[in-house]
Amino acid sequence: SPLVDGDQLITLVGGQQNSLVVSFDRKTGKELWRSLEDPAVGYAPPVIFEFGGQRELIVWHPTAVSAINPENGKLIWEVPYGVRYGLTIATPRKVGNRLFVASFYNGPRMIEVSPDGNRAKIVWAGKSDSEINSDGLHPIMMTPVFNGKNIYGVDSYGQLRGLDAKNGNRLWETEQATGKGRWWNAFIIPHEDRYFLHNEQGELIIANLTPTGYEELSRARLIEPTRRVQRRMTIWSHPAFAMKSVFARNDKEIIRVDLSAK
Repeated sequence: SPLVDGDQLITLVGGQQNSLVVSFDRKTGKELWRSLEDPAVGYAPPVIFEFGGQRELIVWHPTAVSAINPENGKLIWEVPYGVRYGLTIATPRKVGNRLFVASFYNGPRMIEVSPDGNRAKIVWAGKSDSEINSDGLHPIMMTPVFNGKNIYGVDSYGQLRGLDAKNGNRLWETEQATGKGRWWNAFIIPHEDRYFLHNEQGELIIANLTPTGYEELSRARLIEPTRRVQRRMTIWSHPAFAMKSVFARNDKEIIRVDLSAK
C-alpha cells in the first residue's frame, strides 16, 4: 500500500536505477526522490517509525529490511534478510528500539536499532528456514502481534503460537482458534486487555493471549468463507472495526456486526 506522509506519496515501484521506493508530490505527481534497488517489491507496506529521535521509513523488501530518511530517500541502515518468492507480507512491528518481521518460508527476525537510530543488527532469528518443520513463527497473511515481552501469531500450518520476544523461543501453541492446513490464517487484533481473532472460517473470537497460553472468551460465526484454498473454503480479508462494530467481507457480500453491549 502507498504511504501518505505530509505532502508526499511514498510508493514501492521496483526495478533498477534506485526505483524500489519512489516518492511523489501527492498533489502534482512530480517525483521527489527515489531509493534502493531490488528486482522484486514484496508485499509489506512501508511504515514510518521513530528511532533515536529521527523519523525513519522502514521498507521490508525481498532482500533486506531498510531504513530510509523519508525527507530525501537517503539510506540510514540496512539489515540483509533474503526471503523466498518475495513473500514479505507482514507489516514490521516496533516496540522501543526493536523491530520484528517474520516470513512464511524463512521465519522470524528481531532487529535492534542503535540508540542514535543510525545502525541496526539482528539480535535473534528463527532456527528453521523450513515452513514445514518450523520452530518459531512462519506466518503467511497475518501480521504478528509484538507487545514488547511476547509475540503472538499464526504459523505456516495453522498453529497459533506465543513466543518469548527476548530470544524467539516458543512458549506455547494451540489450534483451538484456527485449524490445521498449509497457509491456514487468522488475523489478531489487540483490543484493551484482550484480543480479537478473525479466522479464515469467518469466525470472530475474543480471547486472552498471555505467556502461559490461549484462553477463549467467546466465538461467533460472522460470514461464510467463499474462497477455495487447497481443499477448504477460506476468507483472507482483514476485518475492520469502527462505530462499535466489526465489518467483514467475503467474495459475495460485506456485513456489519454490532459489538456493543446490550
